[in-house]
Amino acid sequence: MSEYCPMTALPVKAGYKAGDVLVLVGELFGRGYANGLQEEAVRLGMEVIGTTVGRRNSDGSLRPLTAEELVEAENLLGGSIINIPLEAGFDMETPDGAPSVSERLKKAKPDDWDSISFETSFVEQACMAGKNRFISNLKLVVEELEKRIPATANIVIAHTMAGGIPRARFFMPLLNRVFKGTGDKYLASEPFWKSSIGQLCDKSFNEVTADTFSYLLEATAPLRQRAENAGASVAYTAYGYHGTSVMINEQFRWQSYTPYLQGFAKMRLEGHALSARQHGINATVFNCPEILTNSSALFLGVELSLYPLATAIRQAAPKKSSPLLGRCAELLADGYSLEHLTSAANDYLATPLINNPLSFEGWPQHSTQEQMELMLKTSSCLMEMHRDQKQLVCSELSRLVFRSTGRLMIQASWSSAEPSVWLNHDIISGLVGDCSGADLLE
Repeated sequence: MSEYCPMTALPVKAGYKAGDVLVLVGELFGRGYANGLQEEAVRLGMEVIGTTVGRRNSDGSLRPLTAEELVEAENLLGGSIINIPLEAGFDMETPDGAPSVSERLKKAKPDDWDSISFETSFVEQACMAGKNRFISNLKLVVEELEKRIPATANIVIAHTMAGGIPRARFFMPLLNRVFKGTGDKYLASEPFWKSSIGQLCDKSFNEVTADTFSYLLEATAPLRQRAENAGASVAYTAYGYHGTSVMINEQFRWQSYTPYLQGFAKMRLEGHALSARQHGINATVFNCPEILTNSSALFLGVELSLYPLATAIRQAAPKKSSPLLGRCAELLADGYSLEHLTSAANDYLATPLINNPLSFEGWPQHSTQEQMELMLKTSSCLMEMHRDQKQLVCSELSRLVFRSTGRLMIQASWSSAEPSVWLNHDIISGLVGDCSGADLLE
């Protein structure tokens, strides 16, 4: 269990400069957290080198990007990509020719979730096959990095891999019941998670979200040794989530989206960073605030913890934040203001039904039907305050979060000494209120 270690002061200015390199391990898709790292690296004049998870052929085989796909991916990244597939996980593996996890679930019915199981030996073999494939390709990526990066360059290696839901249609209606279900369609997260199919997800989350970081740390040892010999540095960052401190009733308080089933893997990720620190490696998991992305859309209600950021930045930078808050206000329907929005979010976060059961020591926690239904109802009410539910205030605030966390992560990586650090709403609002972060509001 990690100790709660929030960032309470802006990091000292990092020494990264032109000629230094940011390596993104994990592919950019759309807009999300990792874009903040990319933006900050470009601002500092660093080179950006990306990777790809590859693509699957119709027969299930994994392949590199085509020439056309590579151009598109590099344009999105704004840098070069090493075209060696780094897909993580084991759901598509076929050990000894056996049908994969995904193949076996093609005919499974979601209503039978509690009776579906896999042989332990098969899952272990598939997991080992996926691990060996990833490590083998990762070794090739590192060899390519040694060719592309000068020995004297400082390097930030950013682990951006997350997720791990096995690729099968079977899961979407099931997970919709866990994360969006109400009434008869509600499915409690705890029995789901303890079932065989839930434990399969847990193993997959661990492999994709957490253990890839451990493999990365081990595989890049040659880069660290080379940099040390040349008087340069190698720092590692990873994206975590372990609750966030937001403003509730005018005070910053830790809270969390529930049920965050990936949280077990996120704590495992923190454990890998702790182990690295104990071996003298500069590795930090930065636990970032909730944002709304394409991948988080499944977790309706996760955005409720984002709205208090509007209040925090208004208090920290009343003049500087006016353009951003003005853009937010323009997204609301007639008769509604940002105060209506933030007040409703505050009432939800402060209600005893949501707040009282939360415990940092007991995180991640399962939810009750009453909690889920209140969360989903509140989320729907706040969505309805908008002119267009495809253009949301939380999208503007999400952009601020990923840009701010990207800056904080790269700047802090230069001198960080902790394995896990929380980037809460107070440090983000403090950054945008500081002269060094005013541009983030644009």
